[in-house]
Amino acid sequence: MISDAQWANLLETRAANPGRIAMLARVREQRPLLGADGRLFFLAADHPARGALSIAGDALAMANRRDLLERLLIGLENPLVDGILASPDVVEDLLVLNGLNGRVVIGSMNRGGLAGSVWELDDRFTAYDTKAIATSRLDGGKMLLRIDNEDPGTLPTLVGCAEAVTELAQERVMALIEPLPYTRQEDGRAVLLEDDGALIRAIGVAMSLGTTSAYTWLKLPATDDVERVMGATSMPALILGGAPGPDPAAAFASWERALGVPNVRGLVVGRTLLYPPDGDVGSAVARAAKVVHPR
Repeated sequence: MISDAQWANLLETRAANPGRIAMLARVREQRPLLGADGRLFFLAADHPARGALSIAGDALAMANRRDLLERLLIGLENPLVDGILASPDVVEDLLVLNGLNGRVVIGSMNRGGLAGSVWELDDRFTAYDTKAIATSRLDGGKMLLRIDNEDPGTLPTLVGCAEAVTELAQERVMALIEPLPYTRQEDGRAVLLEDDGALIRAIGVAMSLGTTSAYTWLKLPATDDVERVMGATSMPALILGGAPGPDPAAAFASWERALGVPNVRGLVVGRTLLYPPDGDVGSAVARAAKVVHPR
């Protein structure tokens, strides 16, 4: 998918002509956020920035950068893929590889809560900030908001997200918040609290962040009672893909069910589609694209 010449050009650009990356961002062909059907389908590739490289027991599954980029480009070949959600390094690699023209690009902002770290829920803003999103002509910024009543790291994350929501609204671009309830296991690991009531509470917190919610979107899991969860907000929502599970068919079924809720506008899926069990990225992406954009 990526020729040796393209790969060599990317490596040479990064070493000898880094200023070209900003130029490519300035001239990137843009499009409206929403298409004719009002839905969005994003591929997500911000996991490595948080040190989350593992898939199905392979601790370094996402570590090979050329392989990851090839998988993303295969997905982006599908015209029903609206765009990408990624950290600056991935966005810039794809700019050099000419993979983002005519796509919606959402920059991932707070990646400081490294997977497995003792400070994991103190998720500092270590990637994009609002100024960089505006300068790079991106279409929005995404932030992770994990809420644990017992972890003091939640508070600085809340404050950082509130500031980012305000700043992104001033630029009139999407602020995509992923609010999730978390807890600590006995061994100290931070894990998702799979409780609809706790998720609904987290949604209420996320909706109120910043001086305006006019540009706020939510990124949420498709729970068994998705209608009740989505009933907690009037804001547009995108369903997250989550970690790959043992039953891909069940994941697709849950996404399709969630997309029947009026304020659910699409999907943001990463590892489940980029690293499918059978290795066929194109088919996995095409199947999900048809769920979002059935035409």
